[in-house]
Amino acid sequence: MPITTFFKLVEIQTKLASLFPFLLGTLFAAYYFNAFNLVNTLIFFVAMLIFDMTTTAINNLMDYQKAKDKGYKDEVNVIGQEKISEKLIIRLIIGMLIAAMLLGILLVFRTNIILLVIGAGCFFIGVFYTFGPIPISRMPLGEPISGLVMGFGIFFIAAFVNVNDTNLLSLLFSKQSFILEGNLVSILSLFFVSLPTVFFIANIMLANNTCDLEQDIVNHRYTLPFYIGKKQAVRLFNVLVYLSYVVIVVAVLLGLLHPVLLLLLGTIIPMRKNLALYNDKQVKSETFVIAIKNIVLFSSSEVVLLAVSLLFK
Repeated sequence: MPITTFFKLVEIQTKLASLFPFLLGTLFAAYYFNAFNLVNTLIFFVAMLIFDMTTTAINNLMDYQKAKDKGYKDEVNVIGQEKISEKLIIRLIIGMLIAAMLLGILLVFRTNIILLVIGAGCFFIGVFYTFGPIPISRMPLGEPISGLVMGFGIFFIAAFVNVNDTNLLSLLFSKQSFILEGNLVSILSLFFVSLPTVFFIANIMLANNTCDLEQDIVNHRYTLPFYIGKKQAVRLFNVLVYLSYVVIVVAVLLGLLHPVLLLLLGTIIPMRKNLALYNDKQVKSETFVIAIKNIVLFSSSEVVLLAVSLLFK
């Protein structure tokens, strides 16, 4: 399989959705916990990227196999477009899944066994997000689950592999007993600061499902926009964007982020222009990209400002 075809299969351009929570979680660990572990960070990055590509390949395979519309199957889905062998895709999926699991187990040995529990949960959700008789992506739970697992899950693990586990979360065994220890304030701080990423990743899924609403109904995919309607889905898209700015302001007021992060408010002007274009029409080929532009605009600015805030430590 040519590398260009492989990149289309795994939709390499969408991996920004996992890159941003990874970068933000790593930088927040350095800022808030004064902790950074280069080896653990690199191992997690590779494992995360491989697993993200795996779930996307599974998604495309499931969409191809479950498609009711022959036009979509042969002309829209990458497997039909590129005439890729299903057996080859299955072998790729298994290979990438094993590689991600091995890297994850290595990280468990380098940190704490609680990571095995967290990682297993992420693997389960990631696989069954698109696999099985009723995958999560075909239900109205797709947006909140994708936002939480990627936006908070990746953010949390990126911080966890850098921070001494006793300062954050740990699972200890002693004969027949086990002790689960954690710092509730630290965990809640991580969750709150990760919320903008949660919202923007959920918005990518929301925009995709809103633009594909008619096609999804034909292919028996009943996602959140089907239940709440396109008008409310567009309204929710806007609300999640503005809530992200509110979170940043509150996080600064709580002392979780440096005041320099308030410069992020300057991105509201181009963000409003993006939202105006999206509100005008929801067409996959024309305006879905706005969801990607939004996360790039907001999260890349947040990454830069969080990195700058390290200079004031």
